[in-house]
Amino acid sequence: MSYQVLARKYRPSNFQELEGQQHVLQALINALDNNRLHHAYLFTGTRGTGKTTIARILAKCLNCEAGVTSTPCGSCGSCVEIAEGRSVDLIEIDAASRTGVDHMRELLDNVQYMPSVSRYKVYLIDEVHMLSTSSFNAMLKTLEEPPEHAKFLFATTDPKKLPVTVLSRSLQFNLKNLTPEQVVHYLQQVLTKEDIAFEEAALWQLGHAADGSMRDALSLTDQAISYGNNAVKEAEVRAMLGSIDQGEVFELLEAIIAQDGARLLSRVAALAEFAPDYAGVLDSLLAVLHRMAIAGAVPDALDNSQGDKAKVEALVGSVSPEQVQLLYQIGLIGVKDLPYAPSQRVGFEMVLLRMMSFGLADEGAPTPPSAKPAKATQPPQAQATPASQAAPSSQTAAKNQVAAGHQSPPKPSVTPNGDEAPKASTSTKPQSDPVADSAKALTEPETAKPEPAKPEPAKPEPTKPEPTNPEQAKAEPAKSAEPPALAAEHWPEILRLTGLGGISGSLAAHASLSDGRNGHCVLALGEQHAKLWNDDHQGRIGAALSELYGRQIKVSMKVGATSQPTPNELDEQQRQKKQAKAIEEISQDANVQRLIEGFGGKLDLDSVSPRA
Repeated sequence: MSYQVLARKYRPSNFQELEGQQHVLQALINALDNNRLHHAYLFTGTRGTGKTTIARILAKCLNCEAGVTSTPCGSCGSCVEIAEGRSVDLIEIDAASRTGVDHMRELLDNVQYMPSVSRYKVYLIDEVHMLSTSSFNAMLKTLEEPPEHAKFLFATTDPKKLPVTVLSRSLQFNLKNLTPEQVVHYLQQVLTKEDIAFEEAALWQLGHAADGSMRDALSLTDQAISYGNNAVKEAEVRAMLGSIDQGEVFELLEAIIAQDGARLLSRVAALAEFAPDYAGVLDSLLAVLHRMAIAGAVPDALDNSQGDKAKVEALVGSVSPEQVQLLYQIGLIGVKDLPYAPSQRVGFEMVLLRMMSFGLADEGAPTPPSAKPAKATQPPQAQATPASQAAPSSQTAAKNQVAAGHQSPPKPSVTPNGDEAPKASTSTKPQSDPVADSAKALTEPETAKPEPAKPEPAKPEPTKPEPTNPEQAKAEPAKSAEPPALAAEHWPEILRLTGLGGISGSLAAHASLSDGRNGHCVLALGEQHAKLWNDDHQGRIGAALSELYGRQIKVSMKVGATSQPTPNELDEQQRQKKQAKAIEEISQDANVQRLIEGFGGKLDLDSVSPRA
């Protein structure tokens, strides 16, 4: 006897042998056991999920000589004929080759006749969506009121192409894609029956490659048996599928976490020798990151289905949950950007380098240059820096000093060669200039001493230089001033003094102070913003208030209407006032009025914005 492929040899002959699709089987078994039979059934799903197999098993259940049952005997004449595909009362039609209305009319002319030997005349139409519109129209009347001895079983991979009139006359069952676990479980049974040696890791490779189709899994298994000389081994299956070793994915992740660029590029170069599918490698990387996220959030939910549980748990201990999420997001965007890269390898390397550069920055990462403390002196043995070279670095340091204090620096006077001009001697009290002071501290050597007749004025604090703008000095509160009392009307001023930013600051700006007595601050938040509240924000706001008042202040939140205008609402009111004033000014501008009158124009109010 010639060899029969696994997909045909191990096609399930009853519902008990079927892997998966329990939601469909339960409905069919209950209907058969209670004799609640419909005249038309529609099975939908992707390739290889069991649509035709379930339809044939259902035909056996309907025509088994033992009676209508959910467990056909499989040995009577009717069951054997259906299994061998020679039953005269099971009419199987391939709609892809019989789309015309003439074929349908010929079929429907015979529906009225009783079955030859069986209980029901069963019509199984595969890929029913391929029928023409005329064929569907010819079928509708018969499908709505068929004779009692006729049953219609439809199977399709594209139910959207079926007319609504057909869908409404049928019971529809949507078959799901099979999971890798279900595929591996079924392949283990098949290979055990075939007495073929296999490695479980190889079956997982086949289960993932099947992409939810059991027929594809069995066909790939046939190919793997031939490739591996009557054995299914992981190395041979990986070579056959062109996939990479999962260990290589962990090597890449370890290099990213260690921020070892040389090791990372070395692993990519090793991968490139096998000409891999880089998009597939990224998918494997994302799958591992997904398992890492599960292990970090719910450790008990991580299974060992991939055989990598120990490796995943080891990686989780070296990366924070936030970093795992960021790495996943970078990889996800990289998959979409890969086709636009000069080559797949270049795009793949850039994604990995981006993960290493941005995904694993420490909470205490190096601060920007503007926030670094400047070296005020040079070593005694160091030579003095020429003025032409010292001036640019001095100006840079001065700008950084001003950036830390959030104010604009005054323009220094310069000589034609670009150096700062020396200060002229004066008999009056020198004016303290934070920019010049900070620049001077960087350019003068440590041994330089101030002139006896002109003692150097005291330097202001580097983080809070003295404001040179009178209006700014007036607006900036004195540091030594006592903060206002914890009361609702003072909440906008209190929040401004804390300097709280980020999401915590935004939540506080959308809240009002409901109660501030006895060192307990109760914030009222609307329901929309209350959903974002958590212990982290509560702790940050409490810490900022405690630092401002110099005592422990607890913070809690209640959901409800705000009693006073929130800081955000006050800011919005101020913005609207400025916007209205800007519109009024530009509307009354003489030049604008002449342009509108001369050209018949119209003022676009959306383009007007107040001066910064």
